[in-house]
Amino acid sequence: MTTESAQPLAAPARRPTQSEALQSRRRSNKRLTILLFLLPALLLFAGLVLLPMALGVYTSLFKWNGFGAPSNFIGLGNFARLLEDPVFLGDLKRGLVLVLLSVVVQLPVALGLALLLNQRLRFRGLYRLIFFAPYVLSEVITGILFTMVLSPTGGLVNRLFEGLGLPGQTWLSDPDSVLLALFFVTSWKYFGFHMILYLAGRQEIPTDLTEAAMMDGAGTWQIFRNVTLPLLGPTIRISVFLSIIGAIQLFDIVWVLTGGGPIHASETMAVTMFQYGFRRYEVGYASAISVAIFLISLVFALFYQRFVLRRDLEGAVTKVGALP
Repeated sequence: MTTESAQPLAAPARRPTQSEALQSRRRSNKRLTILLFLLPALLLFAGLVLLPMALGVYTSLFKWNGFGAPSNFIGLGNFARLLEDPVFLGDLKRGLVLVLLSVVVQLPVALGLALLLNQRLRFRGLYRLIFFAPYVLSEVITGILFTMVLSPTGGLVNRLFEGLGLPGQTWLSDPDSVLLALFFVTSWKYFGFHMILYLAGRQEIPTDLTEAAMMDGAGTWQIFRNVTLPLLGPTIRISVFLSIIGAIQLFDIVWVLTGGGPIHASETMAVTMFQYGFRRYEVGYASAISVAIFLISLVFALFYQRFVLRRDLEGAVTKVGALP
């Protein structure tokens, strides 16, 4: 008698219970709700950020005057022109000078003022308000104000020089002094912002640490170097990052004060981009400059986050399951 091999029967698919189906429906509804709340922000971000960026990259590949549809495709010709343009290469050098001055001069002054105003001083709140007030002013108002202050005829600075028996200067029309004058104005405008950052960071340091160091016989400088400065590290790193990015993208104060002159001595990459795009109608080349500014900022931001901000960000993230 022949016997057929027994074939295992497939188990019937288990139907989800009513409770599981209800949980699945709730998860789907939750995802849909989150998507609906995020959709307006995503549309705005795509329309106001991603789309202009894509158009900028697209038009940078054309020789285009801004009128009609771009048709004269030149590929990377505008970017090759950047590497040979003495004005743009000068912009890079001037931007580097402003970055170095900001890190070496502006930020230490802001840190010193923050530590001073953290002490128990009379009218401390008023001093904080006075030092922070310039940051509240718009860049255009600041530029107009210092156009008068640095005026060679009757300006406040030249009057002070004359009172001290020193000759007046043509601060904004002398190629040798205009960049320093520009740095002075931007420092006056932004150092209050960094001072508030440092002040907030200093107030987050527990007083128990400094009191313990004093009890161990540490002096003021030792406390600053071994306690205050290391604990202010994350705040200082964020401040340096914001200062450098701001120097790379500097435009409005420069435009109001000097327009980039004299003979490009105070011109920045953003001013050069504006000049080519809206004065000379070389929109394709201006778009290439804007892409270069974006790439420089992006590379610096990624590098800085990778090698400087990484431990701060990792320390700020609490892993799931780390807490009992």
